[in-house]
Amino acid sequence: MTGSDLLPLAVALLIGLAAFGSCIGVAMSGMKLLESCARQPELMERLQGKFFLAAGLTDGAFIIATGIGLWFATANPFAG
Repeated sequence: MTGSDLLPLAVALLIGLAAFGSCIGVAMSGMKLLESCARQPELMERLQGKFFLAAGLTDGAFIIATGIGLWFATANPFAG
């Protein structure tokens, strides 16, 4: 079994694990946002801005992992 045979599995794991981690991270931070807005409603606007910044950075990591995975899938640097 060569590296090019395992490439689809590696790309699937790269994209799948990044998507799973991103979804869990955004869900947990959204949970904490709702929790903190329920405790102190006067801070809701400031908390929302920070939440969307953090969610964007978390999703950015997923987009970068997807780009690297698709680059490996098309360029196939392990073909030799």
